[in-house]
Amino acid sequence: MQNNKILWIGSLIVIVFIAWIALSGSTSDSTPSPLDAFAQCLTDKGLKYYGAFWCPNCAKQNALFGKSKKFVNYTECSTPDGQGQLQVCKDAKIMNYPTWEIPAMGEATTSSRLIGTQELSTLSQISNCQLPK
Repeated sequence: MQNNKILWIGSLIVIVFIAWIALSGSTSDSTPSPLDAFAQCLTDKGLKYYGAFWCPNCAKQNALFGKSKKFVNYTECSTPDGQGQLQVCKDAKIMNYPTWEIPAMGEATTSSRLIGTQELSTLSQISNCQLPK
């Protein structure tokens, strides 16, 4: 009888612990980030970010956005095995990662590209999207 009580209490502690981890993780993911509006603005202005999961410079770019990257218009170019490029990126003639495609804006009549990790201030200047203070 005593062993069943200990087993029951131990199981209850494990269940509470797992529930606590699950709830604390979902709460932090739903908390807005100061960069959410900036990242969404880049998408709204038509900027596109092409990258690859294995690319160290893409990892640096992603880190600048943090969890706000989910609002960026991102295209993964790598095949799952990391050995090839997806057709969408071949069609877009993406040769380097990361690549930012900038649509024609204002007086600019042609689109342009930026290659490599871009500072958020550079993206802000190009897009006229405001960075949080």
